[in-house]
Amino acid sequence: MAKIKKIFTNFLRLLALAATVVAIVFMVTSHDSAQVLNLTFTVKYSNTPVFKYFVIAEAIAGGYIVISILLSFKSLFWRLLVILDMVTAVLLTSSISAALAIAQVGKKGNTHAGWLPVCEQVPDFCDQVTIALIAGFAAAIIYFVLLLCSLYVVLSPIFVVTP
Repeated sequence: MAKIKKIFTNFLRLLALAATVVAIVFMVTSHDSAQVLNLTFTVKYSNTPVFKYFVIAEAIAGGYIVISILLSFKSLFWRLLVILDMVTAVLLTSSISAALAIAQVGKKGNTHAGWLPVCEQVPDFCDQVTIALIAGFAAAIIYFVLLLCSLYVVLSPIFVVTP
C-alpha cells in the first residue's frame, strides 16, 4: 500500500512539474507589439514585475519538484518533504494570485485609476498569458492535492486506532 501512495504522489509531482513547465514556457515566450498614434510599443512578460515573480516562483516550484521526486524514495525525508510541499503550495498560490490580479487589470482595465485595458491592442500577448495562468493554476491545484496526500501519509499513523 505504501508503494502505491509513493507512485501516486510521484505521479502528482510529475503532473505539477508538467504544469509549471508549460506555465513558464508560455509566460516567457509571451510578447506582442502594437501601434498607437504611429508609436510602436512592445509588450513582454518582463515588463511586469508580477509576471517575473510568477515565472521565478514556477521555476522554484519546478526545481523543487525534481528534487522531491529524487528524495521521495528515501523514507527519512518524508516529514521534511511535507513542510517543503506546504511552502511550495503557498508560493504557487501567491504567484498565481498576483499574476491573475495584474492580468485582470490588463484585460478589463481600472476606470477608477484611469488604467485602460491593453488586451484589445495586444491579443497574442494576452492569450499566451492566459494559457500560462491556466497552467499555473492547474499546478497550484495539483500541488494542493499533493499536499493533502502527503499530509495523509505522514499523519495517518498518528490517528490509527488500535484495538
